[in-house]
Amino acid sequence: MDTAAFIRLLQDIMACTDTTTVKRIIRFQRASDYRYFLQQMPQAASSSSPQVSIRKMPIIHGISCKLPAEETLERFSGRVWIEKDCKISVHASPNKSIIVDKGIPWGVSQIKAPQAWSTTTGHRVKVGVIDTGADFSHPDLRQSLSRGINLLNRSMLPHDDNGHGTHIAGTIAAANQLQGMIGVAPRALISPVKAFDHNGSAFVSDIILGIEWCVRNRMDVINMSFGMKTRSKALLSAVTNAHNAGVIIVASSGNDGKRRSVDYPARYPQTIAVGATTRLRRVAPFSNRGAYIDVYAPGDKIVSAWLRGKYNEMSGTSMATSHVSGAIALLLAHKPGLTPAEIKSIIKRSVQPLRGSKARRTIGELDVMSMMQAVDNV
Repeated sequence: MDTAAFIRLLQDIMACTDTTTVKRIIRFQRASDYRYFLQQMPQAASSSSPQVSIRKMPIIHGISCKLPAEETLERFSGRVWIEKDCKISVHASPNKSIIVDKGIPWGVSQIKAPQAWSTTTGHRVKVGVIDTGADFSHPDLRQSLSRGINLLNRSMLPHDDNGHGTHIAGTIAAANQLQGMIGVAPRALISPVKAFDHNGSAFVSDIILGIEWCVRNRMDVINMSFGMKTRSKALLSAVTNAHNAGVIIVASSGNDGKRRSVDYPARYPQTIAVGATTRLRRVAPFSNRGAYIDVYAPGDKIVSAWLRGKYNEMSGTSMATSHVSGAIALLLAHKPGLTPAEIKSIIKRSVQPLRGSKARRTIGELDVMSMMQAVDNV
């Protein structure tokens, strides 16, 4: 590939300011072409137009940038893959602020996490939460948060300006036994990765950068409480690389009440796809369901931490996913070194049957104590 010509063409088309642009992800088919591109790009930028915004994504040998809407870079089609940088949204319903009945939320009890705390509390297991950030001043999260990263503004902490990420973090690892709530794995360590804005919206490229950060910073688990309908090969590439690096990825199935479909990235086999249940151990009406689901977990009317030290009740497969991430943290602290495939197998073998479900018996609700027994018998 004539990478120098590719760089020149990219600069020329990105310098055109009078055309409508679209965010794109460009992946190089050869790692050597990508390395050469990274070497040459700084020199090329300094010798021509002002540096145009190109974000590097080494985990997929790619970049994201804005291109004119009609530009296809067709002449390089044998050497680069191009896709639209799509929008992706968090998986939760509108919420209501409440005066919380402090202590152990119903979902944490239902998956039998408290019975495991005499054996494991998730101590020092690192969970990357790619979301809207976290409320660093929340009294229930002060012990549970590490610095993380803000991908929307690298100079700032990943402060939550939406609430969704704080809610997810609370279910995974809140730890304020006397005054507040307790999450599934109260001694786990959460790294908030802010990829979503105040509206709960992000681009696929932000997610890929978040996954890359989690792999580079040795997260054990990545919580992905979001999804989209369209398939992204770039996102699949990032998920596959993280999975191959030994990182467990937990993803929410979506809230469309579909019977045979789940959102991406939960649909990728390298993730653990999570559906939502109610207090009655039935599939929540809003939850996507079917063969793509690996496990169900509490996701209806879940109380957790919220902005400015408050609490909120939310429903969604997002909430179910955070229960599963916390359960995996408990398991990994008890038995470090389990692979993503082993953990997925343990979770699926250990489920409680759902009520009123015609689903095959192999898909059920998360059960922490059964998981612990299954791993002890390995």
